[in-house]
Amino acid sequence: MTHPIPNVLTIAGSDSGGGAGIQADLKAFSALGAYGLSVITALTAQNTRGVTAIHTPDASFVTAQLDAVFDDIRIDAVKIGMLANADVVRAVAAALRRYKPAHVVLDTVMISKSHHALLAPEAVAALREELLPLATLVTPNLPEAAALLDDTSAEDEETMVRQGEALRTLGAKAVLMKGGHLNSADSPDWLIEASGSLRLGGPRVPVKNTHGTGCTLSSSIAALLPQRDSLAAATADAKLYLTGAIEQSARLEVGHGVGPVHHFFRWW
Repeated sequence: MTHPIPNVLTIAGSDSGGGAGIQADLKAFSALGAYGLSVITALTAQNTRGVTAIHTPDASFVTAQLDAVFDDIRIDAVKIGMLANADVVRAVAAALRRYKPAHVVLDTVMISKSHHALLAPEAVAALREELLPLATLVTPNLPEAAALLDDTSAEDEETMVRQGEALRTLGAKAVLMKGGHLNSADSPDWLIEASGSLRLGGPRVPVKNTHGTGCTLSSSIAALLPQRDSLAAATADAKLYLTGAIEQSARLEVGHGVGPVHHFFRWW
């Protein structure tokens, strides 16, 4: 039996530099065999050197986009990225409760690589209370996990696992604790599910171009979830894809700051 090409929706902000956000998500979906759709929650004026301005549409317009997509198109998985403020968080949560997509990957985007706030402080509680319980998988980096738990950022793998388990108690079905911020030779991630914890090791690739890595990993998992037989398999394959995209990023010449990863390294 031939399975249909999965339709995967990204709910996130737009990056005018093309390296992160909606643009990175759609590239990753396409690279991994999924048809991408988008609901834009914010517009950023952004390049490889930083974010200079953010415009957030009314939550009612975010809802209108969500309804337009779900009313007409079969959605096999959803990736959630930048949500900007509490009203947008609540609008997205309401739509997920209404339409009940099979897979929801929540990337808890709070701070850009250039240290620009992408989520209003008062929205963190709404994210924790409204969206975590609806997520198939939450993919925080270590500072984001700490902010969600009102804790200090993990500095070792034992604390990573403990904090991942704590996030699961807040309602998420599974948590991927990303170890990129660890001071270690490699870059381990930990997948924490009800059945146990799985360490996903990986090399720490010494390159300059890492813009959009978090967006790309979460969107890759969302693209692969309908195509794999387990969350662990989808996550492991997404991590391998991201490693290749980082390793090949020097082939791109985009901007003068932290450039993007190479989403189409297998084809170009």
